[in-house]
Amino acid sequence: MKIAIVGYGVVGRGTHELLLMNSQQIAARAGKPIEVKYVLDTKDLAGTPAEGLAAANMDAILADPEVELVVEAIGGVGPAYTFVKAALESGRHVVTPNKQLVAEKGAELLDIARQKNVGFLFEASVAGGTPVLHPIYQCLAANQLDMAAGILNGTTNYILTKMVQEGADFAATLKTAQQLGYAEADPTADIEGIDACRKVCVLASLLFGRHTPPEKVFTQGITNITAADVAAADKAGYRIKLIGQARKMQDGKVLCMVTPALLRKTHRMAEVNDVFNAVTVHGNGVGDVLFYGRGAGDLPTASAVLSDVMEIARKGGNIDLVYWEDMGADHLANRLDYSIDALVRVKNYSFEEMQARLDNCELIDQSGDELAVLVRGVNEGVLEDFVSLIGAAPYIRVFDC
Repeated sequence: MKIAIVGYGVVGRGTHELLLMNSQQIAARAGKPIEVKYVLDTKDLAGTPAEGLAAANMDAILADPEVELVVEAIGGVGPAYTFVKAALESGRHVVTPNKQLVAEKGAELLDIARQKNVGFLFEASVAGGTPVLHPIYQCLAANQLDMAAGILNGTTNYILTKMVQEGADFAATLKTAQQLGYAEADPTADIEGIDACRKVCVLASLLFGRHTPPEKVFTQGITNITAADVAAADKAGYRIKLIGQARKMQDGKVLCMVTPALLRKTHRMAEVNDVFNAVTVHGNGVGDVLFYGRGAGDLPTASAVLSDVMEIARKGGNIDLVYWEDMGADHLANRLDYSIDALVRVKNYSFEEMQARLDNCELIDQSGDELAVLVRGVNEGVLEDFVSLIGAAPYIRVFDC
């Protein structure tokens, strides 16, 4: 099977290199040889494995009937959306690790793929080289799935790990992460939770069959987390992680969000450290299942991309089609309607005053005029109003699954 790679950055080149590295094994398991016929990129490909394979443009790729599949590795929406849509409409399969594209345009592109009876697969879009999506829609298909949650961004997990281990503040740890190449020069998408939001939208859409638009998902990053938060959490028996979660509530609504969260030190994800990711999924038959591994990098991501390519090569038009519909966002819950446990740090406010306002409070620490208090079973809307009223630091919710 001949394929084209559109975008020859870290992931595109990694996919090509891994294909060349393991070509015989891949061919044997896919049932046929897989060969890159074209590579489309704006940069000069001389001196790379793609030298001599440059395509003039996307039209040239789509004009060649030998190309059966396109790997999109540009990233973002813009040109990626245009190219992927054109490839699907031409009757070609598409594989992508592009979380933003899938999160924002997944319902539309999946509908085109279904109409054309081609594959649109994106295993690498949520946890890089760690398999998550295939196990959800294949291995766990007999279950009613009601929750997926996890540590979905390696950069933020590295920063929070170092803040816990070294007592460092956020700014210094971010700078170290950038020096080591774990964080981009502009780390906004990571540290503000945008990257994790896109991934949790893919998970939510897959679990519940309805498109979950990123702009409808409450998203907080880690920029407000301080060394004092980390110390108070530790004293209360918790670790702080950035958690993306999608869960079906008892009223049938889907609660979807990305926030810093407190995990008990005994929780299975509390010791997922550095740049590693972890996703836990709950089904009514299997219970809790945990997926753990590297969430980024050239070859780990390429591994997931090529697993999708191999599945399509092996099954052709008979692949298991992933599908969800865009039916609006009325299935999404309002977080302010539910009760939570949370860590609240306040200044110039007594514990007795807090107890009178919020009932079930536990004093964690007192240092000078500052209190760290664990509040149990409080309506989030009430808590948010209280914190805003007294000018307290942002509260950190407890992750209770």
